[in-house]
Amino acid sequence: MDGAGGPGEGPAQEALQSLSQRLQVQEKEMELVKAALAEALRLLRLQAPPTSLRDSGIPAPTRNSSPAAPPGLPPTCSPSLVSRGTQTEAEVEMEPSPGPPGLSNGPPAPQGGSEEPSGTQSEGGGSSSSGTGSPGPPGILRLMQPPQRADTPRRNSSSSSSPSERPRQKLSRKAASSANLLLRSGSTESRGGKDPLCSPGGPGSRRSNYNLEGISVKMFLRGRPITMYIPSGIRSLEELPSGPPPETLSLDWVYGYRGRDSRSNLFVLRSGEVVYFIACVVVLYRPGGGPGGPGGGGQRHYRGHTDCVRCLAVHPDGVRVASGQTAGVDKDGKPLQPVVHVWDSETLLKLQEIGLGAFERGVGALAFSVADQGAFLCVVDDSNEHMLSVWDCSRGTKLAEIKSTNDSVLAVGFSPRDSSCIVTSGKSHVHFWNWSGGAGVPGNGTLTRKQGVFGKYKKPKFIPCFVFLPDGDILTGDSEGNILTWGRSLSDSRTPGRGGAKETYGIVAQAHAHEGSIFALCLRRDGTVLSGGGRDRRLVQWGPGLVALQEAEIPEHFGAVRAIAEGLGSELLVGTTKNALLRGDLAQGFSPVIQGHTDELWGLCTHPFQNRFLTCGHDRQLCLWDGEGHALAWSIDLKETGLCADFHPSGAVVAVGLNTGRWLVLDTETREIVSDVTDGNEQLSVVRYSPDGLYLAIGSHDNMIYIYSVSSDGAKSSRFGRCVGHSSFITHLDWSKDGNFIMSNSGDYEILYWDVAGGCKLLRNRYESRDREWATYTCVLGFHVYGVWPDGSDGTDINSLCRSHNERVVAVADDFCKVHLFQYPCARAKAPSLVYGGHGSHVTSVRFTHDDSHLVSLGGKDASIFQWRVLGAGGAGPAPATPSRTPSLSPASSLDV
Repeated sequence: MDGAGGPGEGPAQEALQSLSQRLQVQEKEMELVKAALAEALRLLRLQAPPTSLRDSGIPAPTRNSSPAAPPGLPPTCSPSLVSRGTQTEAEVEMEPSPGPPGLSNGPPAPQGGSEEPSGTQSEGGGSSSSGTGSPGPPGILRLMQPPQRADTPRRNSSSSSSPSERPRQKLSRKAASSANLLLRSGSTESRGGKDPLCSPGGPGSRRSNYNLEGISVKMFLRGRPITMYIPSGIRSLEELPSGPPPETLSLDWVYGYRGRDSRSNLFVLRSGEVVYFIACVVVLYRPGGGPGGPGGGGQRHYRGHTDCVRCLAVHPDGVRVASGQTAGVDKDGKPLQPVVHVWDSETLLKLQEIGLGAFERGVGALAFSVADQGAFLCVVDDSNEHMLSVWDCSRGTKLAEIKSTNDSVLAVGFSPRDSSCIVTSGKSHVHFWNWSGGAGVPGNGTLTRKQGVFGKYKKPKFIPCFVFLPDGDILTGDSEGNILTWGRSLSDSRTPGRGGAKETYGIVAQAHAHEGSIFALCLRRDGTVLSGGGRDRRLVQWGPGLVALQEAEIPEHFGAVRAIAEGLGSELLVGTTKNALLRGDLAQGFSPVIQGHTDELWGLCTHPFQNRFLTCGHDRQLCLWDGEGHALAWSIDLKETGLCADFHPSGAVVAVGLNTGRWLVLDTETREIVSDVTDGNEQLSVVRYSPDGLYLAIGSHDNMIYIYSVSSDGAKSSRFGRCVGHSSFITHLDWSKDGNFIMSNSGDYEILYWDVAGGCKLLRNRYESRDREWATYTCVLGFHVYGVWPDGSDGTDINSLCRSHNERVVAVADDFCKVHLFQYPCARAKAPSLVYGGHGSHVTSVRFTHDDSHLVSLGGKDASIFQWRVLGAGGAGPAPATPSRTPSLSPASSLDV
């Protein structure tokens, strides 16, 4: 008997000891809960009249107030009421979690309408199938709803409670609500002036549950609720900072030049500054010797335009500049009309706004008159008829207008000898216009057209450029590579013409100058002419009679010649079709002074301890930029579209995510690829090293986050695990400061947390992560940044977000071409911001440099890179942007308060 009973006594004894230990733990928990209740009642007595407790129905605390519990469990704790907040099966054991002094467990989870539906794992609107149950705060009673009547079903209601359990549940709810009062301020002002015990709404009301519990807020994107838990250190939302940040931004440098798809975009001013444009900014660049360092020059910027600039013209005085913009829409969908700005290049002040409401689609080409000291401005718009108009520059009035042609117009100019002669060229045409001013009376002027006759010469498909010679002849460059000389000749009766003119322009000479199209012609001060070729990338200098004198070839990686301007002495400036600006001469060759990307940009990361940053995009180029020298350090061809990048904390390597599921690790010094890995076959949206450099997280459009262990130098990596649980593609992620946890956002507005060091586990109890500190904050959804979202947002209005390293400000890139600067944390609805324009497309990414001295922003389709200087409170610099005050610009979210 003894021998038979021995083996059974061991397991029984262990089970008994386990139950005894569990009972001791639960008894300690109950003592703490009772202490918390007593403290809550004490606070209520101090802040409310003596009758308030009786009126509110809260029973007086008694030692035996808890209902009976099953054997082996402490009072008020039953298996169906206890949860560890992990969306697993109900367990008897309760775990302590950090809380206020005197309270071991955290506050209870929101009930009724503030709880998420069963199966929801994230704080966002998405749900996942890998778990059941609704997560809540750790170690807290998961309070059961009382049985509902059949005619009034409510969400999260329970039908399994027996009548004997109802009093216990009712008392448990009261106890939990009372205990929670310890976490919030006792003042009704901190809760919006509402009595926390008498808030309107039933048990299922989100508003009621927020005011009662006070542990979370909700915002809505596309009607989806996104729950965010309030950190324990914040007692009231009113104590959070309000108002715009004291820091401001000043545009320091613009990388890039719009040569890919525009003309009339490069000139030299009287001051020696080079003027060109990109996005909505007209750049005035001082070559060499400027604040940018050796060879870097300096920049000033005219930022008066509201949409992309398409063309430029410089006044004969070399000071005034006219710039024309395209049409667009603002963030509310209202049209932004094309317009021409005439402004002073010395003061950067706008002198005249011409043609607001008179142009369609955009301003395609413009030119100042020369013979009368720039009194008139000729403009061609981008409408179907390409309306040609002449304007009085001083008054801003229209003197004459006519339909030009249905074909594209690529260039326009006044004759330098006679302002009544205007020339336009474009698709299959050269037109010579005679203009009579109508005594300066607005609208009384007339324009008559004389069509250029090609006669025996082949009519080209395009005539992109022309230039006036001192003797009155005109040279045109065409898509056949020919330079044609046009001169006046008597009209033949068989020659088609308009306006009954007795003279017309005809071709008097032809020279084959280039293989492929001629994109630019430039008349030099010595009377010679420069031509720039497209396909052959040659610059050729021509003497009298179109005799070639000298030539040079532009390197292939810079692209074809787009524009030519003459600088000081023999110096030339050349704009290229790959958005580069070159400086040099025909004898010594050319070197780049401004470079940029040529297609949509998405990837951006800043160096961990140098003033450098890296960009990549749809042009398949990976570029490392020197933020101090304002120059391109190096670039390589990725062969595929680069969408995201991040530096290893050592700065020795950088990881780049591509659109095919591949990701590369490159040595930043040698530019060699040290690792090439593929995870899935969908695009990668984010790569991020942990702050200690031991892990690399890769967010993919296949809804997974791949985790890799990384060597100390970052060169080697091995698969550590996968974070599986998102129900949509990954958009953003951040590491905790200890390098053990990840916060991630997805395309369906989920906010999930992951224990990477613990095996890439999903933390189903998100409440436990409310106080976790994050090494970076780039997730666009989270309690600390929900105030950046504008009213009525569809969830895609914010593309990127970045918290400064000193954790004082948050920069936001939106879908409406703007960069915003908010205070951090930004956890109040309608948080005001400083708004900065300049980009001509959706801003895809923003990042602070390692010392927070600069902010870098990327334009999407405008392929621009802006480097902003961060100015502290009271710092010197231009006047700060006006704080956003209108509802359309004031970030706001629907709060459940």
